[in-house]
Amino acid sequence: MKKGFRGTGTVERVDFPNKGIAVTDDGDRVIVKNTIPGQKVEFVVNKVKHQRAEGRLMEVIEKSPLETEEPCPHFGMCGGCTYQTVPYEKQLDMKLTQVKKLISDAIGTEKEAGYEFIGIHGSPKKSEYRNKMEFSFGDEYKDGPLALGMHKRGSFYDLVTVSDCQIVDEDFRTILKATLDYFSKNNIPYFHRATHKGYLRHLLVRKATKTGEIIVDLVTSTQTEGFNEEELLAGFRYALLTRHYDGRFKGVLHTKNDSVADVVKNEGTEVLYGDSYFYEELLGLKFKITPFSFFQTNSLGAEVLYETAREFILGDDKDSLNGKTVYDLYSGTGTIAQLMAPVCKEVVGVEIVEEAVCAAKENAALNGLDNCKFIAGDVLKVLDEIEEKPDYIILDPPRDGIHPKAIGKIIEYGVENMVYISCKPTSLARDLQIFMDRGYRVEKICCVDMFPNTYHVETVVLLSKEMVDSRKVKVDFSLENMDLSEFKGKATYEQIKAYVLEQTGLKVSSLYIAQIKKKCGLDVGENFNLSKSENARQPQCTPEKEEAIMQAFKHFGMI
Repeated sequence: MKKGFRGTGTVERVDFPNKGIAVTDDGDRVIVKNTIPGQKVEFVVNKVKHQRAEGRLMEVIEKSPLETEEPCPHFGMCGGCTYQTVPYEKQLDMKLTQVKKLISDAIGTEKEAGYEFIGIHGSPKKSEYRNKMEFSFGDEYKDGPLALGMHKRGSFYDLVTVSDCQIVDEDFRTILKATLDYFSKNNIPYFHRATHKGYLRHLLVRKATKTGEIIVDLVTSTQTEGFNEEELLAGFRYALLTRHYDGRFKGVLHTKNDSVADVVKNEGTEVLYGDSYFYEELLGLKFKITPFSFFQTNSLGAEVLYETAREFILGDDKDSLNGKTVYDLYSGTGTIAQLMAPVCKEVVGVEIVEEAVCAAKENAALNGLDNCKFIAGDVLKVLDEIEEKPDYIILDPPRDGIHPKAIGKIIEYGVENMVYISCKPTSLARDLQIFMDRGYRVEKICCVDMFPNTYHVETVVLLSKEMVDSRKVKVDFSLENMDLSEFKGKATYEQIKAYVLEQTGLKVSSLYIAQIKKKCGLDVGENFNLSKSENARQPQCTPEKEEAIMQAFKHFGMI
């Protein structure tokens, strides 16, 4: 199959992130994004790499049997909600299946690696759940009328005015319509992404789910030729505040941004009305949020996520962290740190975004928590500077996961348990392999759906330290002079592990020993759960460890 090939296929499955595997009538497989299992689709191949073809979706020829829901009127054009036509319970099943496959491919199945996959918790709200939106100004087609909304699927320039978006509530939709009407009426140009000319750039809207407080930030360039900016912004403020809302306005802001990048960047903000912040509540705590603060975009879903993490951390013993120090790495605005503060001696949060750290400190004071310490800086560097050593570590990294060198430093603390909260399962799967190679095992996994109708999903993992740490155990005996004649040809798994550990300092698992046994034609034991499939996707023994195991086999006379 070559680049430019146009064909059809039926989507066999969808792998994370959003990668549909379409099978043609000839049996060829093509990755086609934005698809649903069971759909018959038309695609054009736009990339072929390592004999793997990737195609762009052109048309859904036949719907999937899974699709029974009435979609949002913008569905298909807007690049947002891929799964919106699928009933919510089926969405959860799809996400759970995708994450399970990623994890089992990386570290083995539940049976092989010995962990418990609890399942997936759904979002309390399936629609109108978002508390934040970033809308862009542009046009729906070249030289067309002003648009305000989301990028069209697969387009860098064209926009869809999402005036009936279903993942936000009516207040968001009212604000979008009022803004678009006002600036269209005044013929104000948008900032063109190619020419870098124009004024209107983005509209940032945030609304607290619990308090109902609303804040709006208009982001523009400083190109004000042809109009009086002060009068224009006064009119914008009036256009917003004279509409009816279920919530209440806390602030209207104006942010300047002359960066050529198509991102919301703060180069100076002025308050047009009210305050530059609002308050939200989670699990009994209060949080002050500014336009650019990081905060989970689904407030009710965040409560489910953090409750799940807290249950993993404390287990059945609610006093397990009494007198102990907890690290909250990649702490953001300190939400999870403040939830854990009442049950431990001290929480140390580390976050690279200084504004988030300032917000975390302010929120901790707001909630009367004096045992939270927040440090601004890169986790990789800050870990070398913190004097307090942790008894427990909580990890909530960005989408790319944890820097490999930072993982090394985290592991060196040797804490018995850690909880890893991940917003990207592919990064999580990669990092779990490193933790397991360095002496940790996965105990529990649970998914939490924070983003209904999209392919995104959060995952919470409990990690525990293996009983033996090969880097710290000093071996005071030698197998060299022991009489092993009775064991010749029939050493146990534990004896092989002990020999490899003493001779090489390497720690090998029963799974690796069984793999090499099978390779040598040796009996792996009737009770050992080695996959019978030659092509089973499971952790594979490294060449270094294979050589060490082979030496052990020779020592015990097994080969």
